[in-house]
Amino acid sequence: MSAEIVPLPRKAPTLDPMLSLTAAGMNSVNAVILERMQSEIPLIPRLAGHLISGGGKRLRPMLTLAGAELVGYKGTRHYKLAAAVEFIHTATLLHDDVVDGSELRRGKAAANIIFGNPATVLVGDFLFSRAFELMTEDGSLRVLSILSRASAVIAEGEVSQLSAQRQITTSEEQYLHIIGAKTAALFAAASQISAVVAECSEEQERALESYGRNLGVAFQLVDDAIDYDSDAAEMGKDQGDDFREGKMTLPVILAYARGNEAERKFWKDAIIGHRTSDEDLAHAIGLIGKHNALEDTRERARHFAQRAIDAISIFPDGKARAAMAEAAQFAVARGH
Repeated sequence: MSAEIVPLPRKAPTLDPMLSLTAAGMNSVNAVILERMQSEIPLIPRLAGHLISGGGKRLRPMLTLAGAELVGYKGTRHYKLAAAVEFIHTATLLHDDVVDGSELRRGKAAANIIFGNPATVLVGDFLFSRAFELMTEDGSLRVLSILSRASAVIAEGEVSQLSAQRQITTSEEQYLHIIGAKTAALFAAASQISAVVAECSEEQERALESYGRNLGVAFQLVDDAIDYDSDAAEMGKDQGDDFREGKMTLPVILAYARGNEAERKFWKDAIIGHRTSDEDLAHAIGLIGKHNALEDTRERARHFAQRAIDAISIFPDGKARAAMAEAAQFAVARGH
């Protein structure tokens, strides 16, 4: 008599350990955010609150808090700095939605649709200013240097993406450079500053910076895969936004490189804006599937996520390290 052994299903990674690890600290961070987004001009907190309270994961400030837990920091400086990180991120989202003409953000109308482009840009500027106030109040030139540099790199990344838009010749290397700037730079800075306030060794600071940077690349790779792999209800934006905006993301770069002459002609027409219908989007998704471009994009994301996990292996095993490792696994397993 024999019995078939059926393996237990593997539990999908979640953000729950990270949320639990940082819950108390995030209460303090949220209090700072609420206080500093206020203004005597009523439109400013209304518009800022539309996005800040819009259901985002707040992953970037959580990285600052998780890093502080990982290195055993017992102070409170990181609360204001985590709020500064969230303000920088929110400001870039507001500006991005204006540049991209986005209609949805996190499943609801984007701020620029409700309040208009001029107000959205100006409130983004206000939040950048609030972030720099929080940095200067901290008093560390090292922290100020890291976060201000990240802000500049993010802007450079957005300009690089704009320059690469509708450019079918964009290479995978160029693409990785763009997402390393526009997304991974803030992940890296958010993680690194926790080591700075804790006065950690240079090795520990480098490890946390590397964790954040690699996590950020993995996160953006999956975001770009989701645009061709999910619906608007799941990801909080219109499916095919990247396609219609002519963005050369990795799924397109891979599908174009692997396509035959007719397929490449389709991609050239689509990226310059001549093929933007729902039928064209469906054809694009079909080509991406045919050439396994989504799975290969996710496989690259898994590679960067593993690099993030490896980077923090220098720290003792424990609750914080496990939560940060699972957050990296979640970044590549998520569907939205």
